[in-house]
Amino acid sequence: MKWSELAERQILKAQAEGQLDNLKGAGQPLDLSGDGSMEAVGFRIMAEAGALPREVALRKAVEDQTRALQSLTDAEEIRQARAHLADLQLRLDIESEARRRFQGN
Repeated sequence: MKWSELAERQILKAQAEGQLDNLKGAGQPLDLSGDGSMEAVGFRIMAEAGALPREVALRKAVEDQTRALQSLTDAEEIRQARAHLADLQLRLDIESEARRRFQGN
């Protein structure tokens, strides 16, 4: 499955759940800045609605946890932060693999 089809499904799901109601700029022409592709526009709309794919949210969480880990000095806090980072990374890997398999069909 193509990214555009995946994005379209996510948009339809968000619409059905009411996540796209009353968005900023509703009824206005789309901002086609950036590469202007429908995928980019769709992901921007989803991001503004807070309806990002789990893979994207997990990638951000991994980045945030990595930064938080760098500021720690206590050994026990470091151990706990590393365990949490490993859990987040595992979840991200699972989501990425699921997407790859889904697109392969």
